[in-house]
Amino acid sequence: MKIIIVLAFVAILAALASAGIFMIKRGPEGAPAPKGRMARALAIRVGVSVSVFLFVLLSYFMGWIEPTGLPVGR
Repeated sequence: MKIIIVLAFVAILAALASAGIFMIKRGPEGAPAPKGRMARALAIRVGVSVSVFLFVLLSYFMGWIEPTGLPVGR
């Protein structure tokens, strides 16, 4: 379970980094880079983030994970 979450976070960071690279990168002869690649990378980041959130909710409802924290009354 932890490995899946860690891999998803690595994918989120990779998509964010690639969007940053596409934003900075210039086209031939100083022309602006196409904006479609950056937008696609950011869309992938959002999609993976939403998928991770839904996976954590599903895991909680299926009983695969349990919430932990401070006991009530401390």
